[in-house]
Amino acid sequence: MAEKPTVLFVCVHNAGRSQMAAGYLRALAGDGVEVLSAGSAPKDQINPVAIQAMAEEGIDIAGNVPKILTVDAVKESDVVITMGCGDACPIFPGKRYEDWELDDPAGQGIEAVRPIRDEIRRRVEALIEELGARG
Repeated sequence: MAEKPTVLFVCVHNAGRSQMAAGYLRALAGDGVEVLSAGSAPKDQINPVAIQAMAEEGIDIAGNVPKILTVDAVKESDVVITMGCGDACPIFPGKRYEDWELDDPAGQGIEAVRPIRDEIRRRVEALIEELGARG
């Protein structure tokens, strides 16, 4: 694996789960890892409840913009973590793929989004341990 691993988080809209995961990884791993996120059908803005849930953790994702998933983004990543995007993710040999089964925060209130956020944090922390990417 490269000196500094690149992790790509993918969910369909790139507006909730993948943005929260990217926010945590940036905050917790610092410069130890390159963080990308994208969606197969990105929304035009991030879910405001996801922004609120992360703000409670002191992490600001409000300035992020949902991006379309590109083949290049997958190619340059060492680890690709999908969150229910199914067949939309191109598969390349030699990459590590994980699928995180997480409820979609879209249309949910803050009470429903907090447990999703907390589960994402647990998984991101485990990922950082596995990658040895403490910033």
